[in-house]
Amino acid sequence: MSESTKTHKSHAPRKLNFAVFICSTSRYEALQKGENTTDVSGDTVESLLTAAGHSVLFRRVILDDKAMIEHAVKSVLSNAGLDAAIFCGGTGVTHSDITIEMVSPFFEKTLPGFGEFFRRLSYDKMGSAAVMSRAVAGVAKGKALFCIPGSPDAVRISVELLISPEASHIVKHARE
Repeated sequence: MSESTKTHKSHAPRKLNFAVFICSTSRYEALQKGENTTDVSGDTVESLLTAAGHSVLFRRVILDDKAMIEHAVKSVLSNAGLDAAIFCGGTGVTHSDITIEMVSPFFEKTLPGFGEFFRRLSYDKMGSAAVMSRAVAGVAKGKALFCIPGSPDAVRISVELLISPEASHIVKHARE
């Protein structure tokens, strides 16, 4: 790591407040019916962020729905207590995968390296199927926004290897 990067990171906030949104129609509908549903990916996101010293202020399961995802993004951007948000799921290539299309218009700056490195790390683990991932990140209103796939392996790669080590650094620069 370069000296300037070390300096920047040393001045970045140590602890960030995150919002986590699980974009899953099937989980959302099960919860609405009062069914017991597991959320391995959401649990993994939360535990990895907490282990890295960050806080998850809230976690919600939402529909793969334009209005619901847009409302979630707006709630993050208007919440002074939040530093970053993770949108987990809905990043594939099916018709219902709309997370990227709903979140990315809010970006003031896109972070192409996030998706590029995510796909590279995914390729090392799962091979050529990594090309189907559309993981993306950006910043808006001094906050970092991450859109990641919903599989537990993808969560581990993105949160453990990219988001946890860099989110504070990203937020520091997004606020300058």
